[in-house]
Amino acid sequence: MTTIVIEKSHEGTYKGFTCMGHAGYARKGKPDILCSAVSALSIHTINGLEKVAGQDISVSTDESTGFMRCVINGTPLAATVTLMDAFVNSVEDLSDEYGEKFLQVKIQEVNDNA
Repeated sequence: MTTIVIEKSHEGTYKGFTCMGHAGYARKGKPDILCSAVSALSIHTINGLEKVAGQDISVSTDESTGFMRCVINGTPLAATVTLMDAFVNSVEDLSDEYGEKFLQVKIQEVNDNA
């Protein structure tokens, strides 16, 4: 199962997101459309944050475990909020479509310094 954690401050400000695990939607050894969709949305969002919005971000990944983390450094710009809202909407739609057995999306409150 893939878990996506959307991190927000107490005030509701986006702080970043983490994707963990492999969906397991397809049989082992077969292309997994759900993992591909999550990867594409995550990479699209990261590229948009950095190259379109001009947001300072930090990214770490581990392809073997399906781990990807994006930290929004500083105050999110208006375009950052729009991109993150779109990302959250899209991954929640995927979770609704394919089921929480394969994809869970969680909103987590984090310390403002996190």
